[in-house]
Amino acid sequence: MRVPDEVRDLLTARFEVLLPHLNERQRRLALAAEARLLGHGGVRAVARVAGVSETTVRKGVFELEAGAEPLSVGQVRRPGGGRKPAAEVDGGLLPALLSLVEPDERGDPSSPLRWTTKSLRHLADELTCQGHPVSAPTVGKLLRKNGFSLQVNAKILEGEQHPDRDAQFRYINEQVKASSSPARRTRT
Repeated sequence: MRVPDEVRDLLTARFEVLLPHLNERQRRLALAAEARLLGHGGVRAVARVAGVSETTVRKGVFELEAGAEPLSVGQVRRPGGGRKPAAEVDGGLLPALLSLVEPDERGDPSSPLRWTTKSLRHLADELTCQGHPVSAPTVGKLLRKNGFSLQVNAKILEGEQHPDRDAQFRYINEQVKASSSPARRTRT
């Protein structure tokens, strides 16, 4: 059945106002309710107007027809839904990443200031070559979780080192430790 243009216009106006305020599941169920009201051809019409996949609308229709229980407040997916973290799926990913980073690691491993001079993109490419397909943003997340600060190289050419360079970094490290100490947090 062909959905009349007036109905499409009304759906467009309704979706523009409503959909930006809904989460993934609410959006799917709202689209499904509209598709059911339209009857035959409703799934395709709603999907085209909303700019989503017909599969998404059909999944919502199936959920409505099955009488699925509402999820708890703040929950969008059923427990266990969604993609698993890359390090959980590939147990060798984190050790491989850390072995790539450690030779060029800067900062004291026991201090809060640790960073690497390698780019996330190059690390991701190298890990992919080693059989651990991963993206640069995922590499960044893994490094942050392991105490690394992501820094951009500011100097292209290294010049003469300042005689107190090590003392400067020790001073900065002490300042970071002092500002993150429990005694400091209770005073503010």
